[in-house]
Amino acid sequence: MSERFAIGQDSHAFETDPGKKFEKPLILGGVIFENMPCLSANSDGDAVLHAVTNALSGITCKNVLGGVADEMCRQGITDSAEYLKVALSDLGGIGGRLVSVSVSIEAKTPKLFKRIPEMRESIGRILGIPADCCGITATSGEGLTAFGRGEGIAVFAAVTVSFES
Repeated sequence: MSERFAIGQDSHAFETDPGKKFEKPLILGGVIFENMPCLSANSDGDAVLHAVTNALSGITCKNVLGGVADEMCRQGITDSAEYLKVALSDLGGIGGRLVSVSVSIEAKTPKLFKRIPEMRESIGRILGIPADCCGITATSGEGLTAFGRGEGIAVFAAVTVSFES
């Protein structure tokens, strides 16, 4: 058996247009955060699931975000879990099995600590792996970046994938 490792990243600014700010919910890792401005995106803007999708694309060498996801958006599919499912299908197509995911979130808001267990459960459910194989850390980055100052959310995700020899 062999293993591969990849990193993915995504970031979105919070919506600043007053007419659009609460047009859709803020979603991170498939979990809805009530009474928060949404992230600016043509999809639901789930930066956590986008970063995981990008990490899987690093293994499969098939980019889902961009062309594939944009076409899905044009068809009315804006749920980031659906983009992630495409990346998982691509992974299965090359004989890969996701072993674990680690997510690092930089954001001043929302406060994530109490919601991390719920996010781990949601991500595990979407990925088809146990929640204890889904690690999540969060930081404000001491306000050194736009994300730490509350202007948006940045996410890095790392995946480990196994392949039968």
